[in-house]
Amino acid sequence: MPSENPDSLLPFTIEPIEHLQIASDLDGRNGANRATGNRAQVAANNDVDAIKAWLARFVDTKTTFDNYRKEAERLLLWSTVAMHKPISSLTHEDLLVYQRFLADPQPASRWVMPRGRKVARAHPDWRPFAGPLAPCSQLQAIIILNTMFSWLVNAGYLAGNPLSLSRQRARKAKPRITRYLEEDLWMEVKRTIDLMPTETDREREHAFRMRWFFSLAYLCGLRISEVVGNTMAGFFCRRDKDGEERWWLEITGKGDKTRIVPATNELMIELARYRREKGLSPCPLPGEDLPLFLPIGDRQQPMTRGAVHAIVKKVFENTATRLRLRGEHYHPMADRVEQASAHWLRHTAGSHMANNDVDLRHVRDNLGHESIGTTSNYLHSSDDARHRETEARHKIKW
Repeated sequence: MPSENPDSLLPFTIEPIEHLQIASDLDGRNGANRATGNRAQVAANNDVDAIKAWLARFVDTKTTFDNYRKEAERLLLWSTVAMHKPISSLTHEDLLVYQRFLADPQPASRWVMPRGRKVARAHPDWRPFAGPLAPCSQLQAIIILNTMFSWLVNAGYLAGNPLSLSRQRARKAKPRITRYLEEDLWMEVKRTIDLMPTETDREREHAFRMRWFFSLAYLCGLRISEVVGNTMAGFFCRRDKDGEERWWLEITGKGDKTRIVPATNELMIELARYRREKGLSPCPLPGEDLPLFLPIGDRQQPMTRGAVHAIVKKVFENTATRLRLRGEHYHPMADRVEQASAHWLRHTAGSHMANNDVDLRHVRDNLGHESIGTTSNYLHSSDDARHRETEARHKIKW
């Protein structure tokens, strides 16, 4: 089994798949696992083209496409650079080695981004890893690659799936969500936002937009990709059967699925505050294509998920700092909130709704979950009832 020596690597650099040039003896046209004697269903004659054919199925769903490309790209680079093999020659044993590599991609100078930096894919400092993968991320990578290999077999490009020998049993769901903020920690996070400086125009705008973001993420239970991927045009108002006007937010989310989420009175008040601070009308106009969450200043393009994650993480870090200043008694709370990420807000929203006795069918529909278990497949919640209950029981209470 080849071992990687940084000084004896192949003479091409680590590059994204769209720029990668691979020698003919490593591009897979003669791979040991190539299917023979059958009629292939794809025109690809090398590994890169086969991977691109698989990825083409997901091009309309950016989050899925990015995640799938990332894992295929990592394997392709590791296979050709570290193993000196095309992907279409990898064996089951090779994939076991790769799983260990995911936990510690070495040498880091070749495989891992410089610490604290995220660069564009075309940048010379780009690397396929931000660091070692956690166990759950390792599992996710192998699941994605298993899907890719299975498709390539079905497409008649590969003879067999080298991952099919692995036991990929689905993990049992944890008995409860743990990555959320308990009520006391949630109060501390809101307090951190309330204490943000507002002396300059920039500070004031940043404070208002963070209050808006946390309101939007918490009251609607949105994923970060849904915040950055949707616009103000999603807000609309309609009358319920009692003649009361209710605001809603239409969201296109995971799997390109669309749902409507109650835009409660609290949310609409925060939206009006945020929009006034940006010099906009209190309520969105029909067809308005402004992002739900805007950068500071006059730019009107959507922010990246990475940028949003970074500023949300800063709020959690500032909360941890405040708590530690109170003394050792608060250190466990500080440690917990320091672990939080932007996605914790979605779990926090769902947990708080459930703890406040919001009907689980309404929680399911608000968050856009497929189901709440087998029984929920036979249940249906009224939109108006869902709005009333969300309005009554799920509040941010600034």
